[in-house]
Amino acid sequence: MTRSGPVHAAMDSARSVHRGLELAGYLSNDEIASTVHLAGRIDKPILVEGPAGTGKTALAKAVAEMTGSRLIRLQCYEGLDESKALYEWDYRKQLLRIQAGGSEWDSLEDDIFGDHFLLARPLLEAIRSEEQVVLLIDEVDRLDVETEALLLEVLSEYQVTIPELGTITARSHPRVFLTSNNSRELSEALKRRCLFLHIDYPSAERERDIISAHVDGVSEQLAAQIADVIRSLRALELKKKPSVSETLDWAHALVELGIDEVERETVINSLNVLLKNRADIELVTAEFQARSA
Repeated sequence: MTRSGPVHAAMDSARSVHRGLELAGYLSNDEIASTVHLAGRIDKPILVEGPAGTGKTALAKAVAEMTGSRLIRLQCYEGLDESKALYEWDYRKQLLRIQAGGSEWDSLEDDIFGDHFLLARPLLEAIRSEEQVVLLIDEVDRLDVETEALLLEVLSEYQVTIPELGTITARSHPRVFLTSNNSRELSEALKRRCLFLHIDYPSAERERDIISAHVDGVSEQLAAQIADVIRSLRALELKKKPSVSETLDWAHALVELGIDEVERETVINSLNVLLKNRADIELVTAEFQARSA
């Protein structure tokens, strides 16, 4: 699906959300559209959970595009702390200001803890934004439990408390999406503050539609065959099942190679596009060879 310029779609019903997401290149379903619509109506973050590569991050990006909002992304990782998620003080500039002197300490202290010495990180940036933003907190399950607690004030009150400055409250509440690959159980406190949306691997029919929408030059027959193969691969006991993005990579590769029909040899010879684990490749190769025996 091609688009010319930003999409600005209404969100006054689940149907309009469904259509807006489609215009932004995201093929949703009734559950996704209804959850996004409801979250907007009751001003709640959405916790989007599911296997890697099923379109969780893409959903937040599509909502940003359909609403004409700026996307602010916090990529979570083990060891992420307050200074990278919320804010930190520019200690170098503060030190230079102290060395410059010229004021009594009380006045100097007020100065060095002023706004111009504050470095806003994604959470604070989203709260302080005067324009509508979509805040994406990506892979929240990779955070340490202690760091996860930093999110609670933002998610429940749309505010950030800075001891030296006080509480900063959002002028315009961001639309918040948290994604999780379910690598660990999130706290009840965090889940209470969010609507929950589970996005699983798409059905073969929906994946076929996704392929047709995103891969130029793919025939309906080839898209259907690719979707069927992917469904059969995900039914196997693989260490890492192919994601939707890997499905699209494979479809692009087949089109570039001029392949218009998926055969056994086609699958075996291109498994390195779909699978990124040697044991998985060997298992699938053996499975497809056995099927043709």
